[in-house]
Amino acid sequence: MADKHEAAQIRTADPAGIAAAADLLRGGGLVALPTETVYGLAARADRTESVAAIYRAKGRPDFNPLIVHVPSVEAARTLAHFDGRAEALAMKFWPGALTLVLPLRTGAAIAPAVTAGLPTIALRCPAHPVMRTVLEASGLALAAPSANRSGAVSPTRAEHVAASLGDAVPLILDGGPCAAGLESTIVALREGGAWQVLRPGPIAEAEIFAILGREPDAVTSAAIEAPGQLASHYAPGKPLRLNAAAAEADEFLIGFGPVVGDVTLSPSGDLAEAAAGLYAALHAGAASPKPRIAVAAIPAAGIGAAINDRLRRAAA
Repeated sequence: MADKHEAAQIRTADPAGIAAAADLLRGGGLVALPTETVYGLAARADRTESVAAIYRAKGRPDFNPLIVHVPSVEAARTLAHFDGRAEALAMKFWPGALTLVLPLRTGAAIAPAVTAGLPTIALRCPAHPVMRTVLEASGLALAAPSANRSGAVSPTRAEHVAASLGDAVPLILDGGPCAAGLESTIVALREGGAWQVLRPGPIAEAEIFAILGREPDAVTSAAIEAPGQLASHYAPGKPLRLNAAAAEADEFLIGFGPVVGDVTLSPSGDLAEAAAGLYAALHAGAASPKPRIAVAAIPAAGIGAAINDRLRRAAA
């Protein structure tokens, strides 16, 4: 039965599949589709009932804002106020894995639930050709958090979406595995030149600093301004032990570098390779008969900071 269910639900991201997705989105429905980071659960961002459907499907807390995906900087400017810093970051990293938290423009066609009542909006211009084609075909700005139950491991393959959300999403576009494998870096631009990394991701803090020329400010507010800030998130549903040199008898081991596991994120110690495979490895651990998961130590440099952020939240 599972195969029939998935065959009906998952469609190849060919022209017919993309046209069906665009029609469904314009009608207010939900579509799961790939980005370069993870699979997203998309709905039109200007309708409250469509955004509510995202929350229902994910079981997501309504205080957690959603990222809005747009096809271009021009489209983003209609929704948020861009200063010189935002323009510079968009010029460098869009399309790509950077989300900007900016002041919401008065009168922007955005449902209040998208911003969770905040005066800011989280915007991203994605690079994945399937997501970009759907954005263009639908003519919509799309709210699209990760296509999984809230707090669970994010999906990097179409089958991960089907396993997590089941019948809650009527259409999943299969664009293959996601290249980056980690959710986007989220940067909030503040008044007076201040900026903060709200969520580390594929674009390292040092790359942002190179553009802005000013060190980031510490995140001191407890307010949830962007996805991925909850203390417990990305959880595989089993106890998770970090910095493991070897597995204990009841553990599924996720290896890295010289630590060889049941699956290994990167035998050569390549952090980009590890990031791309992280969620697939956590899914494998969750499906294992072993009751616990252990993960080898991951260096904290560069994208390693984002990998360790996800692992700490998964273990919380």
